[in-house]
Amino acid sequence: MNREYINVQNSEKSIGPWMMIWIKFSRNKLSLAGLFIFSLIILAIALGPVFSPYGRDYMNYKIANTPPTALNWLGTDGLGRDYLTRLLYGGRVSIQVGFLATSISVFIGIIVGGTAGFYGGKVDSFLMRGTEIFSSFPFLPFAITLSAIFGGRVSPALRMYIIMSIIGVLGWTGLARMIRGQILSLREQEFMLAAKAIGISNRKQIFKHLIPNTFAYIIVNATLGIAGAILTESGLSFLGLGVVEPVPTWGNMIQAAQNPYILSYRAWIWIPPGLAIFLTVMSINLVGDGLRDAIDPKSDN
Repeated sequence: MNREYINVQNSEKSIGPWMMIWIKFSRNKLSLAGLFIFSLIILAIALGPVFSPYGRDYMNYKIANTPPTALNWLGTDGLGRDYLTRLLYGGRVSIQVGFLATSISVFIGIIVGGTAGFYGGKVDSFLMRGTEIFSSFPFLPFAITLSAIFGGRVSPALRMYIIMSIIGVLGWTGLARMIRGQILSLREQEFMLAAKAIGISNRKQIFKHLIPNTFAYIIVNATLGIAGAILTESGLSFLGLGVVEPVPTWGNMIQAAQNPYILSYRAWIWIPPGLAIFLTVMSINLVGDGLRDAIDPKSDN
């Protein structure tokens, strides 16, 4: 064991838990690379459309299906819309769906898991049996069915919120079980016995003492959940059951690859959104893996 490693280990004893997590996370080069890539993607989709000379839905039929040029770096689509601009706007929608859908899942998971873990007994049995029944439904077919039922008669802008709600409502079960397990072990510790002794209400015990102690695990689950939500939205949009035109997402942009002619001769139409999905999901998963290793007390990192 070298001297530098010993110094780092000694310094960890005098710093907070979040700084310790960051120190462990920063040792993972792949996770840092994932964080860097994802930061670049967020920066591009946030600032790119601001500096684009084209509007999201601006059409010029004279240059329809033009390959990449100096004026249109990723070419144009069949309606003459600048594809780079559409790609950046589509990234905003796809990542927004990922974050908001995951927020819904986290909220439901915290409520169900926290309540079940704290009260135990019949409440725990009722909530966990309901969670198991809910999780027994196959995710993707269920999502496709709900999307077809609720999203078919609404505007494209409103459909985006329906899709993120469906993904969020279907994705909370794993987090609820994880939070329940954590709280079952935390509620018997001394700080919780002291909280009960001084008469702190049950609601405050759950949301001010127990849930904050599970934040690290919630963050890991949420990070990986964002990647899953982006893939789910992309899959639904690719099938025509997600967000639809004229609102762009990476999923409905890559839908053009279903056309054999476009697949063979217009690679600029389907490769950029496919590559964007791959890089975004890969970078988020790398960050999530790094956080999981940093939080896991059994990890050697």
